[in-house]
Amino acid sequence: MVTSIPSQRRTLVTALLCALVVLLALGSLGTGPVRLSPLAVLDALFGGGGDVQQTIVREIRLPRAILALAIGAILGLSGAALQGLLRNPLASPSLFGAPQSAAFGAVLMIALGVADVRSWAMPVAAITMAFVSVFALLGIAGRSAGLLLLILAGLAISSLAGAATALVMNLSPNPYAALEIAFWLLGSLDDRSFRHVTLALPFIAAGAILLMSQRSAFRALSLGEETAQSLGVDVGRLRLLVITGVALGVGGAVAVAGSIGFIGLVAPHLMRPLIGHDPGRLLVPSALTGAALLLAADIAVRIIPSTSDIKVGVLTSIIGVPFFLYLILRERRALGGGVA
Repeated sequence: MVTSIPSQRRTLVTALLCALVVLLALGSLGTGPVRLSPLAVLDALFGGGGDVQQTIVREIRLPRAILALAIGAILGLSGAALQGLLRNPLASPSLFGAPQSAAFGAVLMIALGVADVRSWAMPVAAITMAFVSVFALLGIAGRSAGLLLLILAGLAISSLAGAATALVMNLSPNPYAALEIAFWLLGSLDDRSFRHVTLALPFIAAGAILLMSQRSAFRALSLGEETAQSLGVDVGRLRLLVITGVALGVGGAVAVAGSIGFIGLVAPHLMRPLIGHDPGRLLVPSALTGAALLLAADIAVRIIPSTSDIKVGVLTSIIGVPFFLYLILRERRALGGGVA
């Protein structure tokens, strides 16, 4: 059932989320070994301040902040889209195996010595494997397959990609490459440059455009597949577009940042009490929430006292796993309460 939320409230929530993302982006640009105030950050962004300050903000921290914003947004958007497609609040981008397959492509490049984490070859391989996973899914399940069959096929591809990644690490002749793979899989935005932004952003943007273009179809689908078809929605085409959008966006994100989990699951759930359950109206707020979550997590890993760098993927998993378990228990209670 779609909950009715006043449009003024939705507009206010969206505006507040935009403001929060801007503040967190400024905080990200100012956080690091050299702390900078928001005014100093703005001054450096627009060509003021000293050369060192401009280099820190514009060359070192700005690419990291852009990637955190874009990757968080596409993960939140993908989670909301998949939950709307499957009408299942536990759906997430990893459901169709795209992140795991993208990680396998990147890991293979590292293990073979073709590329390191700063090479162009690794993101290209990761994005290619994300597409391979999508087309394999469609080939196995078929374009008109039921949702349960899609879920089972996605789980099989995800498990296969995870096993292949572990096998590559196990067979890697270079222990340093295996160590580099292990750290990369933890998910991080450290040492990212505009080269990574340039490569990842077009794929993330293309995926976001595809997903956003289906807003009205999601709204119709929330009434059931038969009703959606009676309203002119081609459900098979919708699935294809959503899976392709998720593969483009998440593949581009994983290619440059490694595995960052649970943002796609958490962001839509945080917004439903404020925005309502309409999957079409939930897309933009979920994207903004995902961006805010990843920006906040990336700031947190830089200010938490530690003897070594904490990976942002580790932090999101530490927060996300208990949240996921809570959702499972809540669904269990709801199902138990619905039994007569």
